[in-house]
Amino acid sequence: MGNDAELFSVCGTDCSTCYCYKSMCEGCNAASGKVFHVPEGKACAIYDCVVSKKGLKNCGKCSQAPCAIWMNTRDPKFSDEEFDENVRTRMQALKDRQG
Repeated sequence: MGNDAELFSVCGTDCSTCYCYKSMCEGCNAASGKVFHVPEGKACAIYDCVVSKKGLKNCGKCSQAPCAIWMNTRDPKFSDEEFDENVRTRMQALKDRQG
């Protein structure tokens, strides 16, 4: 992994800022969505939906984002307010990368 596009996940997360990056996970794109927090051999539901099923580069290209899949893949460490802000931040990052 080395370039910015690879470090930026399909859901708008900058993998390089994650506490698990390099220690537990190589990042969403490098792992084809098969990241540390999903059962072994399976892909993250967000990655599976946008890349595998819809054939899109990321959720910024999907008119339904943020969708129920996003809401159901919530990091339990976040409060409601923190999660809402996290979703807003990731959606803005995706929009910024489109332009």
